[in-house]
Amino acid sequence: MTTLTLASRWNPIDWPLTHGPVPYAVLAVGWAALALLALSRHERWRAPRMLGALLAGAALTALVKVAVDSWWRPFPEGTPDFVMRWIAVALFGISLLCFRVSLLSNRRRLLAAGGAALVVVMAASQINRGFDQYPTARSMLAPRTDELTEGRATAVVRGAPDRPLAELWHASPGLPDKGTLSTVTIPGTKSGFSARPGYVYLPPAYRANPRPLLPVVVLLPGQPGAPEDWVNSGGIRDTLDAFAAEHQGLAPIVVVADETGGQFANPLCVDSKIAKSQTYLADDIPDWIHRNLQTATGRGSLAIGGISLGGTCSLQLALNRPDVYGTFLDVSGQEEPTLGSHDETVSKAFDGDENAFAAVDPLHLMARKRFPDTAGMFVVGANDQWYRPGQEKVYAAAQAAGMKVGYQTIPGQHSWVVFRQAFEQNLPWLAQQTGLIR
Repeated sequence: MTTLTLASRWNPIDWPLTHGPVPYAVLAVGWAALALLALSRHERWRAPRMLGALLAGAALTALVKVAVDSWWRPFPEGTPDFVMRWIAVALFGISLLCFRVSLLSNRRRLLAAGGAALVVVMAASQINRGFDQYPTARSMLAPRTDELTEGRATAVVRGAPDRPLAELWHASPGLPDKGTLSTVTIPGTKSGFSARPGYVYLPPAYRANPRPLLPVVVLLPGQPGAPEDWVNSGGIRDTLDAFAAEHQGLAPIVVVADETGGQFANPLCVDSKIAKSQTYLADDIPDWIHRNLQTATGRGSLAIGGISLGGTCSLQLALNRPDVYGTFLDVSGQEEPTLGSHDETVSKAFDGDENAFAAVDPLHLMARKRFPDTAGMFVVGANDQWYRPGQEKVYAAAQAAGMKVGYQTIPGQHSWVVFRQAFEQNLPWLAQQTGLIR
């Protein structure tokens, strides 16, 4: 996804940040800076100061660990170990600076501060490599979007139960090569849910006359996360354009929605005392789609997918509202909805009522009901020690509940290396399940 083209080879904003020479150069420079901070021939720089910097860095790391995992809780399952290791390196570099600054001249203080900054940059670079969140500098920028101006067509082509839409509609001359991506705000009309702006991708075929009534895929980000992650880190625009180029301009309409309401918020995609997130996803979003876009209708034409928390939510919506979503894509989802632990989740979101939790929890639902008309795909990183066991358990439960489900592993861990490939590889499957192609 981040291979340099001839046009971008000389543009630093397109250089890969997670593979190739750039991250290794940052790594080499960062370690060199740390070594220069740690080594000194100054007569007052002795082992006790070095030990003090090391102990200070360790103490700060422990404090950050407690603050993040016990108070802030941006990661429901706890901060990944590799993240804490690189935070420890960065804090050690800062501690070295603090212990040395009184021994240095003003000029050398500036150099030492620059060295500590390089150590912090190195740590951030390696954390980014672990998640593959920003494969290039361009992916950190706001995505380029188009205005949502397409009106309603007077002539349309519908799919049929026995024939996919691709066999009934054919592209007319002059169809654009690429689709459009627009920023949209979907209000919580019924739910009262306050969501961040999302995105709508319309394939080239949407601008044709007659217009094919296309299926819709709703995509959800993870937590921490935001809708733009699917655009910037996930590269879905390029993936969908490539699919459309191979199918006469046809591709699913994709709505990237916000299921959390904030970067670190977590309403669990249920209707609870926290928020009515399920009503937003199952009522407000489909209602907005049908009011503002011309699409195929019915549960067979509407799929939902997501990563991490978004994957968990996708399975939840397919089970709790099977009248709305007939297909789901669960990428690296959790074993159950969680705020960090089962007891905390039941206490904070369900007032301690285990029966209320069981009424919406996927494993409980699949144990007592069958879902023969629901199709799903479970995908997880082959090396994802946190999420793979849960995905395997939920997949087995889905099979037992009579669903038409598949299970895939992709080399990698809990990162966009896996997430991007999961969507790209399963886009044809989503198009098949929703009646677009055979």
